[in-house]
Amino acid sequence: MRTDPPSGVSVIIPVYNAEKTIVAVCTQVAETLDGARRPFEIVLVEDCGRDGSWTLICEMAKSDRRIRGVRLSRNFGQHCALLCGLRAAQYPVCVTLDDDLQNPPAEMLGLLDVLDSGYDVVYGTPIHEQHGLFRDLASRITKMALQKTMGAKTARNVSAFRALRTSVRNAFADFRGPYVSVDVLLTWGTSSFTSVPVRHEPREQGVSNYSFGMLVIHAFNMLTGFTAIPLQLASLVGFGFTVFGVCVLAYVLFMYSVHGQAVPGFTFLASLIAVLSGAQLFAIGMIGEYLARMHFRVMDKPAYVVGESTP
Repeated sequence: MRTDPPSGVSVIIPVYNAEKTIVAVCTQVAETLDGARRPFEIVLVEDCGRDGSWTLICEMAKSDRRIRGVRLSRNFGQHCALLCGLRAAQYPVCVTLDDDLQNPPAEMLGLLDVLDSGYDVVYGTPIHEQHGLFRDLASRITKMALQKTMGAKTARNVSAFRALRTSVRNAFADFRGPYVSVDVLLTWGTSSFTSVPVRHEPREQGVSNYSFGMLVIHAFNMLTGFTAIPLQLASLVGFGFTVFGVCVLAYVLFMYSVHGQAVPGFTFLASLIAVLSGAQLFAIGMIGEYLARMHFRVMDKPAYVVGESTP
């Protein structure tokens, strides 16, 4: 592994309805990196929220030239906002951070120390997550899907708190798909991942914008957007029911040849048809999902559109 000297840091923060916390987040980031004597910038990507976050961002950008703001034209989602921020970063090292202070900015230094030792991506894994039962369950489901997609053991330790080398973004510089998973895109540029334990504080203001259903949908989007696993599953289901059908046919022929009668029962026949039809619809649905994604890619639908930015 290579060892690089300490370098400037671009701190990328997706912002959504965070007017109560964003000033405190930026203040703590600045204090942390000033204390470590590392040059930095803060890139705030406002995802078209419903509160006064953008007004605060503009005010902070006027008073501190190290703060830059970008506002998307509509709500595209956290990962699209992160992709926008990564492409706007100017320093050789990036740190991605949520806007809710659940990951204390002071923990960045631990990630940066490990990154400086030679890794390309370092995740901050919460020692004890502070989300709640259903959110934690959905998070585990998402990480299981991510592990299948990334093909890396570190996938179980991913979080929105990351430090990475900006050069990794070159691998997905031309990516324009509407479904974005930054963690998957990072695997296109490197296999040098690791993680370190970090503190995870209870949320002081507001509620998480990620519900159980949204995280499950995100996991499904990762699987269908970046792997062929659902299609392979559909093939396995089809093969399994083909074997099942052959066994049923063998049973029917056996009953006819030995007992001289067909297998009686409308219920048996109706159940068999329902099961096989369900398997066919499942396979067709998976194929349709992939065709829909191909359709959106052909349309060249962008991952995000910048509405305005600070000077």
